[in-house]
Amino acid sequence: MKFGSPAVTFVYHLGVHCTDDDLLVRSLLQDGVALQDRNVIVPRPRTYRKMVREHMHQYRGEPMPEAEQEALYEAILKGYPAERVILGDQDYLCLPQGVFDKGQLYSKAGMRTMWLRYLFPENPCEFFIAIRNPATYLPAALAQKSMPGYDGFVGDADPHEMRWSGVIERIQNNNPGCPITVWCNEDTPLIWPEILREITDTELSAPFKGDHDILKSILKDEGFRKMEAYLESHPPAHEMQRRRIIAAFAEKFARDDALEEEIDLPGWTPELVDEVTAIYEEDVALIERMAGVTFISA
Repeated sequence: MKFGSPAVTFVYHLGVHCTDDDLLVRSLLQDGVALQDRNVIVPRPRTYRKMVREHMHQYRGEPMPEAEQEALYEAILKGYPAERVILGDQDYLCLPQGVFDKGQLYSKAGMRTMWLRYLFPENPCEFFIAIRNPATYLPAALAQKSMPGYDGFVGDADPHEMRWSGVIERIQNNNPGCPITVWCNEDTPLIWPEILREITDTELSAPFKGDHDILKSILKDEGFRKMEAYLESHPPAHEMQRRRIIAAFAEKFARDDALEEEIDLPGWTPELVDEVTAIYEEDVALIERMAGVTFISA
């Protein structure tokens, strides 16, 4: 059963853990009414996350009966006309404790995204995902609540094989024809406005209230105020100029703990950190070249 005319596109923001921590959805909700006027719906997470999770686990990739599809559709959309619906949950791929199940980074990514895809099997579907250097991802993940220790979390996963390209390949192999948009968490402060527009399929010139949300979390209050005042009095002529301005303010006014990431992991020497970082950079370059992937780069 296909919903909408034109068919509604379901957009799933997969997270992942320890990237934007739901800030993307919160930023988009600030413009919820304006987006709704363009038939882009961003439901509040509490209205759909439990339902989506329950249906995923109940049907596990089997197309839902049409009556169930219709009921879920109505529960999410609540009668609003839509061409694009954005649903986000950093636990779509797994709970944090299961990231290295079977010794692989997000080994369930292909299966779990297929479960999402087949909630509405006849409608278009897109996936959005941020990736992060495993060397900084691991300590951030281990700092979350109810996490096991390092060995219990990582298991027998080899730090040299923690490759995001494998995650993307598993998603593609299980969801042929579904576009995937990827970006690096490290670049998020510079590319946040583009992420907002890409996930909503909105032109770059459209205003968004949440354009500077990510910068609020990394700049000191004084620096953030000065940056906003400068951008208002000196509107950048193009995207690269905007990035240069933001980079300059970040260099001068970043919070002490915002850009420095301590890596204290059992058995991880400075040499291993450098090796994993180099592998990550190579992996990013590979993902950028993958067919069917839109990569938002800094």
